[in-house]
Amino acid sequence: MYAVFETGGKQYRAAAGDLVKVEMLGEEDGATVTFDKVLLVNQEGKVTVGTPTVANATVSAEVVTAEQKDKKVVVFKMKRRKHSRAKNGHRQRHSIVKITGINA
Repeated sequence: MYAVFETGGKQYRAAAGDLVKVEMLGEEDGATVTFDKVLLVNQEGKVTVGTPTVANATVSAEVVTAEQKDKKVVVFKMKRRKHSRAKNGHRQRHSIVKITGINA
C-alpha cells in the first residue's frame, strides 16, 4: 500500500515505514504530523485517484529530524560587457519524516 501526498508545494510517494525528506515543517523531533492532501492511494492494486484529493484519506508520520540543510547551491548572475556579477549561495532547509500509516 502506498500513497501520493502533497506538502510544501511538492508531491511525495510513500509507503508505511519509509523515510521521506520534505520541506521544513517547523515541528519538534518526535512530533506526529498528519498530511491530509492525499492525491492517490494504492491498496493492493486498487488505485483511488482524487479530484483533486482523496476524501477522508490521511498520511500520518513521525518527525525524525526537525531541521536539516541540503548541500549548497551556487547562484551566479552575470551581465555581459557590463562588469556586473553577483555570486550567492543557498542551502534549503528540510525535515525528515518516517511514515507511520496510511488511512484511506
